[in-house]
Amino acid sequence: MELRLKERLGRKFDEEIRFFKGWMDGPKSVGAICPTSSVTAKRMASVISPSSGLPVLELGPGTGVITKAILERGIAPENLVSIEYSTDFYQNLIKTYEGVHFINGDAFELDKTLGEMKSVIFDSVISAIPMLSFPMESRIALLEDLLDRMPAGRPVMQITYGPVSPIIANPDRYKIKHYDFVVRNIPPAQLWTYTRT
Repeated sequence: MELRLKERLGRKFDEEIRFFKGWMDGPKSVGAICPTSSVTAKRMASVISPSSGLPVLELGPGTGVITKAILERGIAPENLVSIEYSTDFYQNLIKTYEGVHFINGDAFELDKTLGEMKSVIFDSVISAIPMLSFPMESRIALLEDLLDRMPAGRPVMQITYGPVSPIIANPDRYKIKHYDFVVRNIPPAQLWTYTRT
């Protein structure tokens, strides 16, 4: 029992060190100073509909905390497509989550990054991309692209650390909903969903 606890704490410490190193190396590609909490990850994954039979798209898995929550939600590894920009994070993820379709690439160039899967329809999108690090027009273009790859009414779930939606309202194109404020996260996290109107 004690050995398992030590192993778990050791893995958690390694994960936090890897995350902090990623943040130091590229603060624009890593949006927080600590990995997302498991509480936040579960809230984000809660919008997924496993019964749809459609794959899920994850953006910015980082150390894999949200990836784990998506799998625990009932999504089979082969039904999860996950795009990670950091090569270091990507290499760790492919070792940790066998069967998940990880792609080392840029979410802002989805057609190129998804390659042969560019025409796949996704149930939902779970995103931990640090949106506030990018220009507003890039954020809107990415959101529009994501919504085009999902059935109407299905959500893009986005985490952010600012007080307002990281993507401005455009009621003719999409609907924004504040989903949750999670205090048990460092820093406290705001969750937003976007759906096609």
